[in-house]
Amino acid sequence: MTTFDDRENAFENKYAHDAEMQFRAEARRNKLAGLWAAGLLGLSGDAAAEYAMSVVSADFEEAGNEDVVRKLAGDLGDKSSADAIRAKLAELLPVAKSQLMSEL
Repeated sequence: MTTFDDRENAFENKYAHDAEMQFRAEARRNKLAGLWAAGLLGLSGDAAAEYAMSVVSADFEEAGNEDVVRKLAGDLGDKSSADAIRAKLAELLPVAKSQLMSEL
């Protein structure tokens, strides 16, 4: 195997690893956002955890964050705006990444 092949394999492995980590970070962020929203809705314990998982599942409807924003905005009603939800998602992504890195 040539040096070029080695470098190509290394880049492919790094890309796959980075994509997996981004997926995991977004899923963790969505769970954290679900727990935040559950608190606003007055849910706690198992009900909050179940609601957070429904937010994680909502992310699989389409690419991007808008499916999560729609779910949260619909569920929260006048308790939070779509812009506030987007801001919360942006705030929680570094938290989620930090949590994942501490688990490695």
